[in-house]
Amino acid sequence: MIWLGIVVLIVAAVCGAPLFAVLMGAAMLGFLSADIDLAIVSIELYRIVDTPLLVALPLFTFAGYMLSEARTSQRLVGLAQSLFGWMPSGLAVVAFGVCAIFTALTGASGVTIVALGALLFPSLVNSGFSERFRLGLVTTSGSLGLLLVPSVPLILYAVVVQQMELEETFTVVDLFLAGLIPFSLMFGLLIGWTLWHHRGGKIPRIPFTWPAVGKALVAARWELPLPVVVLGGIYSGYFAISEAAAVTALYVVIAETLLYRDVPWRKLPQVMVRSMVMVGGILLILGVAFAFANFMVDAEVPQALFDFMQRHIESQLAFLLLLNIVLLMLGAVLDIFSALVIMVPLILPVAIGYGVHPVHLGIVFLANMQIGYFTPPVGMNLFISSYRFKKPLLEVYLACWPFMVVLLVALALITYVPWLSLVLVD
Repeated sequence: MIWLGIVVLIVAAVCGAPLFAVLMGAAMLGFLSADIDLAIVSIELYRIVDTPLLVALPLFTFAGYMLSEARTSQRLVGLAQSLFGWMPSGLAVVAFGVCAIFTALTGASGVTIVALGALLFPSLVNSGFSERFRLGLVTTSGSLGLLLVPSVPLILYAVVVQQMELEETFTVVDLFLAGLIPFSLMFGLLIGWTLWHHRGGKIPRIPFTWPAVGKALVAARWELPLPVVVLGGIYSGYFAISEAAAVTALYVVIAETLLYRDVPWRKLPQVMVRSMVMVGGILLILGVAFAFANFMVDAEVPQALFDFMQRHIESQLAFLLLLNIVLLMLGAVLDIFSALVIMVPLILPVAIGYGVHPVHLGIVFLANMQIGYFTPPVGMNLFISSYRFKKPLLEVYLACWPFMVVLLVALALITYVPWLSLVLVD
């Protein structure tokens, strides 16, 4: 019966069965083969309810959906252009920054491409950037904000690791701090390459004028305090993460419905439902993945994997190189939430065995995932960009590869120089 179940599960997966169903089936078959009561699966599903940090996930997600429904993206672009448009290739710098911030707030790089693409693409055309450059910029910038607070994937990584009850513990604030320098490195290298690529060119600049800055500041006056309140509250210790998430959600609702009136009250239930459908999917996969991870731990799969790798891979550097290759391929075929809950319980014990700090691993994991989003041939953002801008996939591939090379250089530095991730935590 076990072998029959395995065959059925494989056929179901090939035919497109939902990920949670495949994971639950695998966990149940594993426990049946070990003669363990299947009640353990329901216990694992319930265990995530007991995680205080998990409260932040739906609240930040709802706030992100609210911001994507409002005209936040237009106000962000206008403010950034007024402040930095005077710089060489200033609009490209603006695009990188706005996309990163918008992805951090909404938690979805695909949403960033769709929401900001309509604003940035025509502006980049008028500023004289080549079609290939602007296509690559918008496609790759969509995932830059995954390392910035309050990125939902950072919170989810902390939730997954907390369930593993490791000896070496950390908080989600440690992860937020750890992502700052790696993000700055990626952002800085992209800007540096952009300035070098357009050296000697005639990209027009937007003159800096105080009236334009003042007008943009007035337009964004209700959204500008949000990062100050949230980040200041978290890093000062005044807010716990769950409290910061609640304050963020309340502030965004007030700002977008009462002050800006971008989102009418009658539309609020629709936004709630759409955001909670996404959260419900994440939580269901998360609970089932914990059950599957529990089976793998009982079956000593991580230990067997570590023993196998020790026999064939001796150094930490070789392990990290292999890890990057695997995660890049994984990021191209799986969404980031599924990858986190499936792979982290497998990889983390092995990484600790090689002396990799859990916080450093989290930053390496997410840095790989954000590049995997536009890794050919099946990176998700490639398809979103192709559909959004009506360009052939091959053209999108060619547009993205210079940006990908730059980010791979940054990834190598983040991977092999742990100080970049750990110095602020330490």
